[in-house]
Amino acid sequence: MSVHDRLAAREARPALMRLDRALSRLGSVLTVMNTGAHPDDEHSGLLAWFRYGLGMRVVIACSTRGEGGQNALGPERGSLLGLLRTREMEEAARVIDCDVAWTGFGMSDPQHDFGFSKDGDATFARWGEELITARMARVYRLYRPDVILPTFLDVPGQHGHHRAMTRAAANAIALAADPAGLPDTNLPAWQVSHHYLPAWGGGGGTYDDTVPPPPATLRIEAAPRDAATGASYAEIGQWSRLRHATQGMGSWSDTPQTAWNLHRVNGTPETRLAEDLPCTLADLAPLSGPATEDVAAAAAAIETARATFPDAEALLPHLAKADAHLEAAQSRLSPDFAEAHGHRIARKRRELAHAMAEAAGLSPVTSLTPSRLIPGSRATLHVAQSTPCAAEGITLTPRLPEGCTAPATPLDGASADIPVDVAPDALIPAPFLEGFDPLGGNGHGWLDLSATIAGRQVALPLDLEEPVQLTPARTVTLTLTAFVRSTRDTGPLTATLTDETPLTFDAPEGWQVDQQGRRVTVTPAKGAGLTTLTPMVDGAPAHTAATADYPHTGPVTLLQPAMLKVLTLDLALPEGARIAYIGSGDSVGAWMHRIGLDVTLMDRIPAEEDFSGFTTVLVGVVAFGNRPDLAATIPRLHAFTRAGGHLVTLYQRPDQGWDPQATPPRPLTIGRPSLRWRVTDPAAVVTVLAPDHALLTTPNAIGAEDFEGWDKERGLYFASDWDEAYTPLLSMSDPGEEALTGALVSGAVGAGRHTHCSLVLHHQLDHLVPGAFRLLANLVQPA
Repeated sequence: MSVHDRLAAREARPALMRLDRALSRLGSVLTVMNTGAHPDDEHSGLLAWFRYGLGMRVVIACSTRGEGGQNALGPERGSLLGLLRTREMEEAARVIDCDVAWTGFGMSDPQHDFGFSKDGDATFARWGEELITARMARVYRLYRPDVILPTFLDVPGQHGHHRAMTRAAANAIALAADPAGLPDTNLPAWQVSHHYLPAWGGGGGTYDDTVPPPPATLRIEAAPRDAATGASYAEIGQWSRLRHATQGMGSWSDTPQTAWNLHRVNGTPETRLAEDLPCTLADLAPLSGPATEDVAAAAAAIETARATFPDAEALLPHLAKADAHLEAAQSRLSPDFAEAHGHRIARKRRELAHAMAEAAGLSPVTSLTPSRLIPGSRATLHVAQSTPCAAEGITLTPRLPEGCTAPATPLDGASADIPVDVAPDALIPAPFLEGFDPLGGNGHGWLDLSATIAGRQVALPLDLEEPVQLTPARTVTLTLTAFVRSTRDTGPLTATLTDETPLTFDAPEGWQVDQQGRRVTVTPAKGAGLTTLTPMVDGAPAHTAATADYPHTGPVTLLQPAMLKVLTLDLALPEGARIAYIGSGDSVGAWMHRIGLDVTLMDRIPAEEDFSGFTTVLVGVVAFGNRPDLAATIPRLHAFTRAGGHLVTLYQRPDQGWDPQATPPRPLTIGRPSLRWRVTDPAAVVTVLAPDHALLTTPNAIGAEDFEGWDKERGLYFASDWDEAYTPLLSMSDPGEEALTGALVSGAVGAGRHTHCSLVLHHQLDHLVPGAFRLLANLVQPA
């Protein structure tokens, strides 16, 4: 983290704001859990009200890392996108001060984001219903929520991942409450008492719920604004949603939402959330038997402290008094009360420790140098308390990945440097962790701080400025990790290393791999197919480090086994094609270059560009929504097409920059809601409607074999209606549905042509599906 980043982070969270937020945690003893399938599914504005307006603990339970989604920011896909969206979810949770509980752990886990399905059964066929239900039940036992609120309804017309997660959330309630239900965990059983559903539909431009929402049994009404920020709670929710930048989230409303209707499953109308449960410590006191006086005294001391805000020095003794009473209460709890409510008092003591630290001005900055740990190396943890604080006896105990050691160290002055030793055999930890806690203790390393504040001994975890990364001493980075070549080619292939790491390759018979310094030359054997070469370093499989770094997330690094793949196929390229590619973060332009096409990547469209030097202009997926420079270019693209050029548009969102009357050269409508205009089965039968069309015959004859081996899905955002100039070329459908013909349409426009392709070609290219390369070569031919 740079000095500028550090200063900006401190400026964004001033002391009084932090203290206000810490005090607001003490207002409730209830826990609300919002369940969803992807990062960004959460009800952000409603959760902001629960947390900041009502003081409840909020937990977001998310079943995938979003690795199958799109990326509006850059080229990250798959596991790296999942890691990036994990960080986005953590930062979004930090804004509304809530926990995150993950039940899926990346692409290698059965429960991952595989893109899309149209019903819960199809999702469970991939995830495993018993697996996800058991994982949700474990989360219930771990966090002990009083309230469960799935984000979406389990109704036809809704995303299958959403439907599966809503069903699993319901089924896990009984499993979590059954003492024998989870034999593989020692977590005590927990009964979720209040199960709600949204009493509104989830339709719109993407989904089309065919069943009306359940009737409302409770209306949640938020205060018009948050006193600390002056913003509405819905706006605070949008501050959180802005962190989901890869998904283009964050919106403004002149009339922010202030009310939400909920339906309690098998419940009666209520006037407040979980109205039959104790909401505050004061509500809890009469139920606590021998501890009643202490719990009541703690509640009164907390209210006095909150009323004394913003005088931090004056309110601190009241917080200390509350902690002392709760400590005494814990020693007097009856077994039944401790089983039902002991976690609430333990949680309040943890929150009190953070509030006391804020009131005392204890806010050390912790950093690791170097930020990347390497087996066999040494690093330094630097801790600095830059301003005086009312804490004594501060001790710092590092908690680091296995194989990393660092001593407990007192913070006697303004700063301390703690040596960190990394064992030569330290193991690289898994990239995807189980959760995020806004109170600290996140990532692969943090500091446990203990101190005396106002006569009370407190303990709290401190996160580092940047997450700890433990990586191999040497990673392999090849300029190219995959080659695509025609069976007509016989020459060697060349990749370049970023350093001169000596490699060996486990190559199949007939293949030859040579390394000279940073240059790696591969001479393939004859024959078609996909071959994977495994680089080895010192006799062990090498790793490659893929990194993404954005201002809202900071750097994230994904370690994966290094591979060099070669796909050999029958591939012909169109003659005379000169292509301009206007992309939006996908890799289509790079693939065209790799297979030998004459392509110019237009990361910026020159104001004077008329495209007359090109035969074909290819516009990448959702580029009209992500490329502001495209709007002004549309008239020139139309003129290019009428003059004899070939305009090819890959799939676009109907709600992001696509005007069906103005964007394409002839009217073409993208179907809404999009759930009904996509084919999610990657093996869906494809029928060729115009077998003699040049796009299906030249230079490659496209047949059924070109649609074999597709991954994730066939396509999305299909055209639903088009001008008579266009001809539909393909037909396909998901099982049991009517055929869709808007996956690939093409029409003559003046002397040129416009082709619109809604197939997920970019994803198939990345997965080295042979037919995708053959079809792409045809699509970019001159008109």
